[in-house]
Amino acid sequence: MTPIELRPLFTIKADVDAPPQLVGAVPHGYTRRVMCVSGGHFEGERLRGRVLPGGADVVLERPDGGLHLDVRLVLETSAGELIYMTYSGRRNGPTPEIMNKIVNREPIPRGADYFRVAVQFETAAPGLKWLNDKIAIGTGTREPNGPVYDVWEVA
Repeated sequence: MTPIELRPLFTIKADVDAPPQLVGAVPHGYTRRVMCVSGGHFEGERLRGRVLPGGADVVLERPDGGLHLDVRLVLETSAGELIYMTYSGRRNGPTPEIMNKIVNREPIPRGADYFRVAVQFETAAPGLKWLNDKIAIGTGTREPNGPVYDVWEVA
């Protein structure tokens, strides 16, 4: 097997202040909701900047309470370079009580749930083109006005 190494990339906080847009029960048995991202910020050793308004955090809630995440964001580095960031993931809890808190957007202790994402990037910025060929992974937690992820480059 080829070993996998992780290199810290950044911590990102997305602001999701508006109420979710509840699409409702969709044909395949899940409930879909869309949360509009109003901003945020990210910071790491090699990358830092802000999350631009206009992204979307789309969630499918399974009948058992587990969440499927599909997120699209545009990041702007402190140098003004744009990065398109997409990630999919899963969030669920070990108990019905934790799942109820997740669904109701109530606080839970960091690490009390399984909150993982797989990240990809696209950019035209010459100094950041290395991102186009990288996969990243992240672990998340939820604050009252949006998620926070620690993101690692898979080396």
